[in-house]
Amino acid sequence: MSTQPDPRSAMEALLLEMIRREASDLHIVAGYRPSFRVHGEISESDGEVLDAEQARKMIEAVLPEEVRAHLGHEKNADCSLALQASDSVERYRAGVFYAEGCLGACFRHIPSCIPGFEWMGFPPAVAKRIVSQINGLVIVTGITGSGKSTTLAGLVDMLNREGGYRIITVEEPVEYLFARHPHSLVTQREVGTDVDSFFDGLKYGLRQDPDVILVGEIRDPETARMALSAAETGHLILTTLHTKDAKGAITRFVDLFPHQAQDDVRTQLALSLRFVISQHLLPSAIPGEKRVLALEQLVVNDPVRVAIKFGKIEAIESAIQTGARDGMVTLDTSLERLVQAQRITAETARRYAKDPDALRISMR
Repeated sequence: MSTQPDPRSAMEALLLEMIRREASDLHIVAGYRPSFRVHGEISESDGEVLDAEQARKMIEAVLPEEVRAHLGHEKNADCSLALQASDSVERYRAGVFYAEGCLGACFRHIPSCIPGFEWMGFPPAVAKRIVSQINGLVIVTGITGSGKSTTLAGLVDMLNREGGYRIITVEEPVEYLFARHPHSLVTQREVGTDVDSFFDGLKYGLRQDPDVILVGEIRDPETARMALSAAETGHLILTTLHTKDAKGAITRFVDLFPHQAQDDVRTQLALSLRFVISQHLLPSAIPGEKRVLALEQLVVNDPVRVAIKFGKIEAIESAIQTGARDGMVTLDTSLERLVQAQRITAETARRYAKDPDALRISMR
């Protein structure tokens, strides 16, 4: 008689171990042991190498039925999961895919409580300044896994707790769940379940009396155009882009549109954009500690508006460097401060700096 756990039990055990290890992600890939990402580093579990059939059964055992059906005719799926632990319900985001004909997945743990800004390493004063905007576009950018969703959740949670706002989120999938607070109303819509696309969620959301709309990601010109229009007409729009720095978010946004439309888009963006926050999660100076957040902060002032309108992208970099009075912070300044606070090593700072030589001189 086999002593091997059934696929669902095996999967649930790994997901609970993920929480115990304080891992952000669990990877199930045929030909490898189940692996965790702990504070940015990949760490194998003690389990056996999974063959294709084991990996498939384990992944399918925890997927919702509609997602399993979706995988019958599509090769990728994103979804959220809720699994009962001993005394709580734990939630996860799953990215499911095929590789070399075999089913694989990455599971990310979603904490039950939205982390505070101090825990994130995000300046609370900057968060308060962002949510004080009565309209406009705020972009949080960075590579995958840089904490963009957590930052946006923190901003929405701050607005929700303050009260007086009608907030709509359009996410793929829904991650953090927002508590009910007096005098606030939050609607969370999941792409693929509640609405067909980010564009539809934004389009129809504008008919639901919103003050604030969180758009999980802007991927296409239709959604980008709708976000600009919403920001111009009195709504605060929070969204993300996948770029490595603040000026890259602006070029990425404009490049979503055909060349003949880009001048008009730059004019609209110059008027509507309020902040671009570029995030980087870096290894801690203390081995085994959670990663440390470095931020580049672009505040849209008059020089930045002019640079955006006329496509002078390099002038945006200069504006960040000279805009400390307006609350701007360059990535290299953020790195230098983290080194001085002994949060990250000088070697890490140089590896991520835009100008490593200048950073080396300033840190002397």
